[in-house]
Amino acid sequence: MDIWFFLMEMVMLLGGAFFLGALAQYLRQSPIVGYLLAGTIVGPLLFNASAVNQAAELGVSLLLFSIGLEFSFNHLRKMGRIAFVGGTIQVIATVALVTLVMVTLVAFSQAITMGAIVALSSTAVVLRVLVDRAEIDSVRGRACLGILLLQDIAIVPLVLMVTLFTSTAPEISIAMHMLKITASIVGLAAVLYLLLYRVVPTLLSGKALFANRELSVLLATTVGLGAAWASHAIHISPALGAFVAGMLLGESPFATQIRADIGALRTIMVTLFFASIGMLVKPHWFITHMHWIIMVAVLIFILKTVIIYGVGRIFGLDNRQALATGITLGQIGEFSFVLAATARGGGILDNDTFDLIVSVTIVLMFAAPYMATFAVPLSNRLFSLPSRYIPKADFHGQPNAMTPNNRVLVIGLGPSGLQVVHALIKKQLEPVVIDVNPHSRRVAQQMDIKVHLGDAANEEVLMHADLQEVCMAVVTVPDPRTAVRIIRMLRSLRPQLSIAARCRYNRHLADLEKAGADIVIDEESTVGQMLTQRIIEHIQESSGSIFACRIAGQTPEVSI
Repeated sequence: MDIWFFLMEMVMLLGGAFFLGALAQYLRQSPIVGYLLAGTIVGPLLFNASAVNQAAELGVSLLLFSIGLEFSFNHLRKMGRIAFVGGTIQVIATVALVTLVMVTLVAFSQAITMGAIVALSSTAVVLRVLVDRAEIDSVRGRACLGILLLQDIAIVPLVLMVTLFTSTAPEISIAMHMLKITASIVGLAAVLYLLLYRVVPTLLSGKALFANRELSVLLATTVGLGAAWASHAIHISPALGAFVAGMLLGESPFATQIRADIGALRTIMVTLFFASIGMLVKPHWFITHMHWIIMVAVLIFILKTVIIYGVGRIFGLDNRQALATGITLGQIGEFSFVLAATARGGGILDNDTFDLIVSVTIVLMFAAPYMATFAVPLSNRLFSLPSRYIPKADFHGQPNAMTPNNRVLVIGLGPSGLQVVHALIKKQLEPVVIDVNPHSRRVAQQMDIKVHLGDAANEEVLMHADLQEVCMAVVTVPDPRTAVRIIRMLRSLRPQLSIAARCRYNRHLADLEKAGADIVIDEESTVGQMLTQRIIEHIQESSGSIFACRIAGQTPEVSI
């Protein structure tokens, strides 16, 4: 192979990914869509069919390696029950339902593989949209993050399951095949453990060597590509081996430095993965089978939305938040490509089925940013339809004169809301709380205060919380868009009500004020002011000791 010709191919592929990714970003799409299009357009012009398949397999391995680096059980545990239990229920329920439907049409191994493919959503697209919209800390954002983290973990047993089905021998052969895979993974993990926890730390024991950032990048590259190659050589999934390598490297003594240094390398890994998947798309097949692709995409969207809505309701989300979470995750994403590539390599999926899965996944990933963006407005609109026919009370008057005017409505019982509630109680005011988190009921019961579970942007929830009997409302929810909706609803129902609001990001300050908040506390400016004050106080308090230490030729101990 001519190395310079291969280099030219890679430069053109990455260049195409850059331009089309920038175009997708300009059109308010995820850059991932541009990477897929780059593979679809540029890939067939550069690479032959064999190279495309090899590039896809390598791309899958690189993606799983980068995910393994960020893998953390502690992070998942902090997400609560909706991640561990809710995410598990969602994956199992989706796999089971799809398998039950498809097993009447195809072989069991193919049916359960399709169920596993449908069970996974697009972590990369959804989280990017939620972060860009500053909604990652909203109720929907936390629910989506928890389920997505569990799905990321589920990819490992699902890949292992699909790999087992590649054996077409009798049951005893399947058992031996499973034993072989397990032994191979354990052996690979043992070798990597010795390398990363014994050999390399000894080599990098010198301070100068450990601080060399080039060495950490070389180590990560060698381990990731080496694990993929070794897995392929011993006939197990390269993606699985790469994930194990990334997970061990992510828990190694120098994991923090490696994560900080391989950001550019991770970007290239992800770009090559999506470009390699885009190479697998057949434009002619896509156009001629468009009707099947759209039909399957719609069915998957409906199925996953309903399942995730049910999971959300089980774990205490109200109707609007549960439906918004379901709509946001109602697609299949990048890890579905991982399973599809593994299944195709093992002969489980034929060419037409594989082409259909790839095409449907790309369509749903293209729609994913719109799902995440319009999920909340759509769910609000759907659940507000029945209430249009319910007579509404007149809320536009003054508070009831017979009720003591010492009630304050606190919306959101997070850390900020708790501080407000404690302060109100000390001043002998009566807090009334609205929150969407079921955990808030237990907290409120311990404090002996009244709490209403529901979305405060919903008029019926505010009616039930006796909005006409409060003298002030305090909005402490971190999500700025939710806060704006709540303030607008409060202002429309009680035009003269005093409203205070928390503003997490300075750029949303004007939005909250325009919505009708009388008092807005800007967290970024407030933190800056407090930090400045503490720094000045510390300098003034320690100036004498610093001066004395300088005279004595000593170094003072400084702590802030």
